[in-house]
Amino acid sequence: MELPFDHAVEQHGATVLRVCRAVLGPGADADDAWSETFLSALKAWPELPDDTNTEAWLVRVARRKAIDITRARARHAVPTDELPEQASTDQTHGDNDVWSEVAALPERQRLAIAYHYLGGLPHAETAELIGGSADAVRRAAADGMKKLRKSYEDKEPNNG
Repeated sequence: MELPFDHAVEQHGATVLRVCRAVLGPGADADDAWSETFLSALKAWPELPDDTNTEAWLVRVARRKAIDITRARARHAVPTDELPEQASTDQTHGDNDVWSEVAALPERQRLAIAYHYLGGLPHAETAELIGGSADAVRRAAADGMKKLRKSYEDKEPNNG
């Protein structure tokens, strides 16, 4: 790949982080998936063909890293002596509210939104990642966006 690696991180880092957060939720796991994505990308970078769609390739790597973290979560219990803090009911925390809404979507809708809208992949490539047809993925993404819009319309004060 002729493009310097640091340029790829600058250009696509935010997209990869959005995908990681959409799949894993906000927090350390998404940050870890982002780091693992670019670590793997750095190792593969010299052999990557020049005509590679870098953004799509990085989104696919991020997807695999997010799956690895999801599997690791399922295998390992985390013992603790302290109870976690209570979740905030304050609605002023901005982006976390968005990620909570995305995380609450059914898995297929969440992944369709993450890969298409946040990762910039076409519906056909998203379908290859999550299974099904491009039309089914398009429908899942549309249904997910409809739910997100409705949840925000319901939260707006003086709605109507």
